[in-house]
Amino acid sequence: MERALHVLVIDDDSDVRETTQWLLEDAGFTVSVVTSGQQGLRLQRVRPADVVVTDIYMPDKDGIETIAEFRQRFPQVPIVVISGAGSSGNTTHLFAARELGAHEVLRKPFDPGKLVEAVRTAAQSGGARANP
Repeated sequence: MERALHVLVIDDDSDVRETTQWLLEDAGFTVSVVTSGQQGLRLQRVRPADVVVTDIYMPDKDGIETIAEFRQRFPQVPIVVISGAGSSGNTTHLFAARELGAHEVLRKPFDPGKLVEAVRTAAQSGGARANP
């Protein structure tokens, strides 16, 4: 029996974190949640995730810095970005996230099904071999 895919969710907004965790766990993923990019990078060293889901706008280390550091330290881990940036008209960070190698960029509020599909697709492209 294969293990469930492990997803690391990085978001400083507790409502988004909890909702994202619930959606992904309901879809069969194992989920870890942290509130900052720094915490995410530390957790990835000790409990590697198959896919990372990160926000862009966060204190401490923003999503762009987080993506860049993940690409440097863990280049094989696919990244899905969730951000409200596009709704405010500021798409510069969304473009930067794609340029840094984000597999998918979803604007908040995102469709739950699209998030689950983006994580599954990212896992497949990243070489993760597990269920769901």
